Amino acid sequence: MRQFCFLLKVLFLCSTASAQQGSIRGFINDADLKVPLTGASVNIAGNKGDNSDIFGMFNIPGIHPGQYEMTVSHIGYRTEIINVEVKPDLLSSVNVNLKKNNLDLSEVKVNAKKGSALNIISAVDIKLRPVNTSQDVLRIVPGLFIAQHAGGGKAEQIFLRGYDIDHGTDISISVDGMPVNMVSHAHGQGYADLHFLIPETVEKVNFDKGPYNAGKGNLATAAYVDFSTKDFLENNSIKLEAGQFNTQRAFGQFKVLNKQTEKSRQQFYVASEYSTTDGYFESPQDFHRLNVMGKYSAWFGNQSQLTILASTFDSKWDASGQVPDRAVKAGIIGRFGAIDNQEGGNTSRINVTVKYNHQRKSGWKATDQVYFSRYKFNLYSNFTFFLDDPVNGDMINQREARNIFGFSTTESKSYLLGNKKTTTEFGAGFRMDDVSDIELAKAPNRIFKESIQKGDIKEFNGYLYVNQDVELSNKWNLNASLRHDNFKFQYKDKLAGATAFSKKKRGIVSPKLNISYAPNQKVKLYLNNGFGFHSNDTRVILMKEADEILPRVFGTDLGLIIKPNKKLILKTALWHLYSQQEFVYVGDAGVVEPSGKTRRMGVDVSARYQFNKWLYGDIDINVTKARAIGEAKGENFVPLAPSFTSIGGITARAPNGFSGSLRYRFIGKRPGNEDYSISAEGYLLLDFVAAFRIKKFEFHISIENVLNREWKEAQFDTQSKLKWEVNSVSEIHYTPGTPLFLKGGITFTL
Repeated sequence: MRQFCFLLKVLFLCSTASAQQGSIRGFINDADLKVPLTGASVNIAGNKGDNSDIFGMFNIPGIHPGQYEMTVSHIGYRTEIINVEVKPDLLSSVNVNLKKNNLDLSEVKVNAKKGSALNIISAVDIKLRPVNTSQDVLRIVPGLFIAQHAGGGKAEQIFLRGYDIDHGTDISISVDGMPVNMVSHAHGQGYADLHFLIPETVEKVNFDKGPYNAGKGNLATAAYVDFSTKDFLENNSIKLEAGQFNTQRAFGQFKVLNKQTEKSRQQFYVASEYSTTDGYFESPQDFHRLNVMGKYSAWFGNQSQLTILASTFDSKWDASGQVPDRAVKAGIIGRFGAIDNQEGGNTSRINVTVKYNHQRKSGWKATDQVYFSRYKFNLYSNFTFFLDDPVNGDMINQREARNIFGFSTTESKSYLLGNKKTTTEFGAGFRMDDVSDIELAKAPNRIFKESIQKGDIKEFNGYLYVNQDVELSNKWNLNASLRHDNFKFQYKDKLAGATAFSKKKRGIVSPKLNISYAPNQKVKLYLNNGFGFHSNDTRVILMKEADEILPRVFGTDLGLIIKPNKKLILKTALWHLYSQQEFVYVGDAGVVEPSGKTRRMGVDVSARYQFNKWLYGDIDINVTKARAIGEAKGENFVPLAPSFTSIGGITARAPNGFSGSLRYRFIGKRPGNEDYSISAEGYLLLDFVAAFRIKKFEFHISIENVLNREWKEAQFDTQSKLKWEVNSVSEIHYTPGTPLFLKGGITFTL
């Protein structure tokens, strides 16, 4: 009885103390655009703080009464320090308008919340790194390397954390909430063609490595990347560029509607780009691409936001394909020559999406989105030359037409659980891919010969998840979530004469647990754990009766973010990823082959440093060990898995209008096959960009591969046969990387 009375007394004292505490709540807006500002850091004494949400809202509960200095900061904005009085049992309201300013790393704060760790590095990089192409946009992710090997119109091959991700098997990519990846694609699972994204329209890049986010499902194993385009333009602008190899590009963005009242802010703008080039190969690429995007954004107070986006994209190109080492060494062709210069293709995509963010009176915050994409793909490739057909050659044609329908909804609410700030989020949605006439055919010299595969695909993915975030104290934060995905795979094999779809269903549950500790605003430790997965190709599942339909990936990250002084940010992580099943796409057979279990482990290190008000430095170093499980030592290498990569550079943004950046990219030698008897060569490249602004004009120049190195971009161990050869040969086939490439341009701001 005495113990029970003591417990009641403790609970009474705790509730009394809690009742005497106050709280601070408010909104943070962009002072110029007059719209809510997401991701601002709000901190007061005692390491208490919060980040503003999509409505610009923040809430700091459980504050002892008194006078406080509240620091409000955001990367790229001027920090504001505001005096706030907190009274017992009362809510103090504060509204803050932040003005844009030059990047200052001293404004970056660290707290225990999980979300703050994801965007610190990317928010700095998007302000610093020059972004000239769609490829540059992807390179914002530290440690991510890409390779183009089909004339510039095909989706890039991606490397990250010891994965040869092919075109997207182990990375989930989205733009404004729309998925970029194509499941069960004609040219590989998870195919992610990002070329419809106009680089100048990108405002934010959110990413995380590993399968630790409940909002991400299929393919989000090595990482996910979310691109957000600008909701509002500050100025109209026109850009014209020209460079070597008959390269031209024109870009423009214009405000068509721009209204502002005390209760609303609306804008509709249009952006477009057209680019063309012959490329640096002996056979001209004749590359053409047109992008058009229109976006309407409206804020109604700080309570609701409506965005409507529509875009269209079309490209066509020729390609010289991959070069066999032996043909170049023998002098049969040059580095930029071709065995079959009839490769190439065309692709197009139309996107429409509507998103509505709304803050309910009950305190729940909702986001609802619908999207639709119409996509067409047509590609000609020849990987093996004359291996199968010694007379006409082995060129294949892959094509498809696809409709994608999707819907997602989230509901979240922050509240006190006892005296702990807690946020609960529920999410649900679906995605439906309806693919017509997905085909693999023999087509030497682009002339149809016969179909190898042809059919229709319907693939449905429905999901729901719950995500719980608890601030255990001012220093500790716990994030736990559970996600369930359900799939329905359907395929109609037209070559087999099928009149109905064969079907298979499968579901998977993915738990996640993330813990972080921030003893102060300079140091943060975090431990992330989670299960993710990638799906297999529908055709393989139903034609080959595959056992591995949704193989899991389990990951762990132990990381540290530290600000030892105002000018330096360091981020490092020890990580481990275990995959139940690897998939390797065999293009000329149109199948995805299982290659067994793998284990990857490594170290990531990133540093950002500000030398003075206008000079910055950055470096990323990634060390990885990737091995197959169950194979003999020395025969367990994962082909093309990078073991060492590094990128970095120096960026200047002077007050006199000059800006420039000198950057390097390095990837080390890596195994070309399982026993490392064949190697994929590494490379070190330097790139340079510079710009000078005079009033409304900006003149800029870029130089890729400043040292004019001879390097191999995409590399594969391929069995092939040249027309005059008696026997086939297995060796490295590669796409030569760009030589020194000079491009200049002018931007006029209206």
